[in-house]
Amino acid sequence: MRAPGANEMRVRMKASCINYHDYGVASGAAPTEDGRILLTDGAGIVESIGSEVTGFLPGDAVLTCIFPQWRSGPPQVSDFSQTPGDGVDGVACDAFTAQAALFTRVPRGYSMAEAATVTTAGVTAWRALLVNGPLKAGETVLVQGSGGVSLYALQIAKALGARVIATSSSPDKLARLRALGADHVINYRDEPEWGRLAHEWTGGKGVDHVVDVGGRLPFRSLLKP
Repeated sequence: MRAPGANEMRVRMKASCINYHDYGVASGAAPTEDGRILLTDGAGIVESIGSEVTGFLPGDAVLTCIFPQWRSGPPQVSDFSQTPGDGVDGVACDAFTAQAALFTRVPRGYSMAEAATVTTAGVTAWRALLVNGPLKAGETVLVQGSGGVSLYALQIAKALGARVIATSSSPDKLARLRALGADHVINYRDEPEWGRLAHEWTGGKGVDHVVDVGGRLPFRSLLKP
């Protein structure tokens, strides 16, 4: 493994996460260069830093960012050219050397495995609810399935004092969603009109927010007018 350049860090990877985006790259649905090292999200310990790196020291616990060039504000990115595991090599390796701007600190109290799930799924859910929402306490959120974004959205919504309706086709997953705090669960395979049932559960008022991870179903009838 090469030594880091002036603005780079070498990180010893401790955990990584597979998102649907990674599957898309691996399957060829999102074409990239041959030989690309996969996986966007990972967490590890800084081993060494370049001469111009500030804000990080060897021994720091860090995780990767899916869009390192997007630091704040509204969306500024229209491609994955700088995304690890897509436009550049990813974190499916023992040690990973990259620009320091690609990393951020592991949240306090998180294990490496937990931190490795934050960037793609966690930030997507957080942005959907708190930036694009914005979600308020007492409102109702509907989440689809038990994928990473939906699990984060469920827990963020509950932490903010919202009510959550969760859907899945698996009784075991519905039980787990309930254990994570879902106020109401619906098996959409057993209940083809699950949208109507969700609407009825709100007393006919409709839900305030839908975290749509499918992109194919109409939700207008679910929402409050």
